[in-house]
Amino acid sequence: MTLEWRYAQDGIDWEELADLYRVAPLGNKNSSGLKTVFTASMFKCFVYDEGRLIGAGRVLADGMDCAYLCDVAVHPSHQGTGVGKAIVATLVDLSKDHKKIILYAVPGKEPFYRKLGFKRMTTAMAIFANPAQALATGLVSED
Repeated sequence: MTLEWRYAQDGIDWEELADLYRVAPLGNKNSSGLKTVFTASMFKCFVYDEGRLIGAGRVLADGMDCAYLCDVAVHPSHQGTGVGKAIVATLVDLSKDHKKIILYAVPGKEPFYRKLGFKRMTTAMAIFANPAQALATGLVSED
């Protein structure tokens, strides 16, 4: 498997990226929304196998203090092959000059991120646009 890594969004097929997020599965994210959030992200990577997008991720960052790793997606055909680990490692390396790198994981994926050096934050809190859904999926708790 020879992978091609891209770190700029020039030439990205946003519909292909939306399909990747759907099948990964990371939810239904529309192509225009993905273009908006990737454009606003300081770091990004896209991984291709034989011309097909099989992985992506991004980091929102302020350039010094805080970097937020988000939206790491790997096509099911490549899950378990190390692609996700490589995307995270690449984004962490790109963010290394920040004082902290944070993320929130899909419930159940915490062990994956622990292996990559992430620790649980005891004081993290969030406000979600759909609080009932965030509660139902285990992203937040009432306590």
